[in-house]
Amino acid sequence: MRTRLLLLAAVFLLLLLLPTRKKDAVEEKSTAPGPHVRVGLVFDVGGRGDKSFNDGAYEGLMRAKRELGADVQYTEPSGAEDREAALRIFASRGFDLVMGVGFIFSSDVDLVARSYRNVHFACIDYAPRPTGMPDNVAGLGFREEEGSFLVGAVAGLMSKTKHVGFVGGMTGPLIRKFEAGYESGIKATCPECTLHAAYAGTTPDAYRDPAKGKALGVAEIAAGADIIYQASGSTGHGVFQAVREANIRGIGVDADQYDEAPGFIVTSMVKRVDVAVFDTVRAVKENRFTGGMRVLGLAESGIDYVHDGPHGEGIPADVKTKVDALRADIVSRKISVPSK
Repeated sequence: MRTRLLLLAAVFLLLLLLPTRKKDAVEEKSTAPGPHVRVGLVFDVGGRGDKSFNDGAYEGLMRAKRELGADVQYTEPSGAEDREAALRIFASRGFDLVMGVGFIFSSDVDLVARSYRNVHFACIDYAPRPTGMPDNVAGLGFREEEGSFLVGAVAGLMSKTKHVGFVGGMTGPLIRKFEAGYESGIKATCPECTLHAAYAGTTPDAYRDPAKGKALGVAEIAAGADIIYQASGSTGHGVFQAVREANIRGIGVDADQYDEAPGFIVTSMVKRVDVAVFDTVRAVKENRFTGGMRVLGLAESGIDYVHDGPHGEGIPADVKTKVDALRADIVSRKISVPSK
């Protein structure tokens, strides 16, 4: 215990004293008039530039700066110890809201929140602990399986080989939700299709290994997959490289990833992390923040898939019609999408 406290103290002092570097906190002050809410955000593994989960959180933060006059700071930890230290530093400086991006922050957020009861905390993809949630923590979750069902339906309807692929990041319940929904959507539209699924690893580093992503993608293509859905952070860049080289189709995740491989990305499962971040900042600013879980799915417009505009043009009209009918059945609860 003593060693851990000394390590946290050392990290704290280093972050305060060292000059600004890529991983240090970046401050963005609003120029809007009136009182400002102060927000500190700590990115997940991979950080800004992942064209996915973290970039969605950044967009929500910048929208809060523009529209709500929020003063924001953000940082990307380099290791497990840094996550708790970064959250604790923001809280100790009296920030109104401290956010962690990713389920791996769940225990860290709980620990720090119990030490700073007057600070609001939020965690994207929060995983509740058996000990319960502190009342100053908002857990923000998504029904990723619902959006994954829709892109799975697209894959099942469009696959010519009747073999489709899935590449996940870190093994565990969260990414299993993506795979389970995807598989269910495939089976709803193509019962004879075979799903080839693989994961990049068992630690958070599985989200930042493009070489492993490419290798897994190549293996699934060799098995006959002509469409691959990736839910693996920056590891997915390697999956898309394999997709381009094999001239097949890929499916993006968390954000519209068409620009990662123009002409090869048929659609993306969109997870509105930006909306969750913005809405939480607004709740704090308007003094209506409440702790507890908030889960967003298709019905709450927290989940979707790319089908409109130029980036949805690769989906045939008849496929869109069938998938829209399935979407309506999910929203009305005629279809219950499995999450594991």
